[in-house]
Amino acid sequence: MTVALMWEARAVAGRGEELLDWVRRQQPAAPPLRQEILRAPQDRVLVITWWDAPYDADLPELPEPDGELVTRAVHRWRFESVS
Repeated sequence: MTVALMWEARAVAGRGEELLDWVRRQQPAAPPLRQEILRAPQDRVLVITWWDAPYDADLPELPEPDGELVTRAVHRWRFESVS
Protein backbone atom coordinates (compact mmCIF):
# COMPACT_ATOMS: atom_id res chain seq x y z
CA MET A 1 0.00 0.00 0.00
CA THR A 2 1.15 3.54 -0.67
CA VAL A 3 0.53 6.17 1.99
CA ALA A 4 0.93 9.90 1.37
CA LEU A 5 1.65 12.29 4.21
CA MET A 6 0.88 15.96 3.69
CA TRP A 7 2.35 18.71 5.86
CA GLU A 8 1.31 22.36 5.38
CA ALA A 9 2.45 25.46 7.21
CA ARG A 10 1.96 29.20 6.79
CA ALA A 11 4.94 31.39 7.58
CA VAL A 12 4.75 34.75 9.26
CA ALA A 13 4.33 37.39 6.53
CA GLY A 14 7.55 37.87 4.60
CA ARG A 15 9.23 34.74 6.02
CA GLY A 16 8.10 32.25 3.37
CA GLU A 17 11.63 31.75 2.00
CA GLU A 18 12.92 31.10 5.50
CA LEU A 19 10.23 28.47 6.08
CA LEU A 20 11.04 26.90 2.71
CA ASP A 21 14.74 26.74 3.66
CA TRP A 22 13.83 25.21 7.05
CA VAL A 23 11.78 22.49 5.31
CA ARG A 24 14.62 21.70 2.90
CA ARG A 25 17.01 21.16 5.83
CA GLN A 26 14.77 18.57 7.49
CA GLN A 27 15.90 15.00 6.84
CA PRO A 28 13.56 12.09 7.63
CA ALA A 29 14.99 9.14 9.56
CA ALA A 30 14.23 6.97 6.51
CA PRO A 31 13.87 8.24 2.95
CA PRO A 32 10.35 8.24 1.46
CA LEU A 33 9.57 6.72 -1.94
CA ARG A 34 9.02 10.26 -3.19
CA GLN A 35 8.86 13.78 -1.79
CA GLU A 36 7.62 17.07 -3.21
CA ILE A 37 7.95 20.52 -1.68
CA LEU A 38 5.53 23.16 -2.94
CA ARG A 39 4.79 26.78 -2.11
CA ALA A 40 1.79 29.04 -2.55
CA PRO A 41 0.81 32.66 -1.98
CA GLN A 42 0.58 33.93 1.61
CA ASP A 43 3.93 32.30 2.46
CA ARG A 44 2.50 28.75 2.54
CA VAL A 45 4.69 25.65 2.20
CA LEU A 46 3.35 22.17 1.48
CA VAL A 47 5.32 18.91 1.70
CA ILE A 48 3.97 15.62 0.37
CA THR A 49 5.83 12.37 1.00
CA TRP A 50 4.91 8.92 -0.30
CA TRP A 51 5.68 5.73 1.64
CA ASP A 52 5.34 2.01 0.98
CA ALA A 53 3.60 1.22 4.27
CA PRO A 54 0.24 0.37 5.86
CA TYR A 55 -2.08 3.32 6.46
CA ASP A 56 -1.52 3.32 10.21
CA ALA A 57 2.26 2.80 10.07
CA ASP A 58 4.50 4.87 12.33
CA LEU A 59 6.17 7.09 9.72
CA PRO A 60 8.64 9.95 10.17
CA GLU A 61 6.89 13.29 9.88
CA LEU A 62 8.22 16.81 9.68
CA PRO A 63 8.26 18.49 13.09
CA GLU A 64 6.64 21.78 14.00
CA PRO A 65 8.85 24.74 13.04
CA ASP A 66 9.76 27.38 15.59
CA GLY A 67 6.58 29.15 16.70
CA GLU A 68 7.98 32.52 15.65
CA LEU A 69 8.38 31.29 12.05
CA VAL A 70 4.75 30.21 11.50
CA THR A 71 1.38 31.87 12.06
CA ARG A 72 -0.42 28.75 13.33
CA ALA A 73 0.06 25.07 14.06
CA VAL A 74 1.06 22.88 11.12
CA HIS A 75 -1.78 21.08 9.31
CA ARG A 76 -1.19 17.36 8.65
CA TRP A 77 -3.15 14.83 6.60
CA ARG A 78 -2.63 11.15 5.74
CA PHE A 79 -4.04 9.49 2.61
CA GLU A 80 -3.87 6.04 1.09
CA SER A 81 -3.60 5.29 -2.61
CA VAL A 82 -6.75 3.80 -4.12
CA SER A 83 -5.61 3.20 -7.70
